Amino acid sequence: MTSFKINGKAVTIDADADTPLLWVIRDDAGLTGTKFGCGIGMCGACTVHIGGKAARSCITPLSAVEGAEITTIEGLDPKGAHPVQKAWQELQVPQCGYCQSGQIMQAAAVLKDNPNISDADIDAQMTGNLCRCMTYTRIRAAVRQAADAMKGA
Repeated sequence: MTSFKINGKAVTIDADADTPLLWVIRDDAGLTGTKFGCGIGMCGACTVHIGGKAARSCITPLSAVEGAEITTIEGLDPKGAHPVQKAWQELQVPQCGYCQSGQIMQAAAVLKDNPNISDADIDAQMTGNLCRCMTYTRIRAAVRQAADAMKGA
């Protein structure tokens, strides 16, 4: 049994300790906004926050989150009012949308630590999140807009 909080709700999961957190989130918690992409932590589609830091849930074993605070896309801001979510909507970033929950979670974690981010830093921090539709220009613009909103510009 592994106990942790997910989106502020305490849960206890009865699963093998080596079960990837992604499957616990999707199958046990029923939160399907976090996506399976590659299964090896290289694409970022499964990005969630663990203790406020971006993490790849497909390679994080359940045993690693005992007592942790996990936030999924559903918990970032359930009303979609987080600056990153708002920028994504206003700039119509998604094309197919599959990677977007991971992109948003990565951007939110990056901007929480540094809203005074440069475009070069945005590129460097977001490079591990892949978008098959190649909307990188819109992604960068949305991260920039969210950063400006977060620092009050």
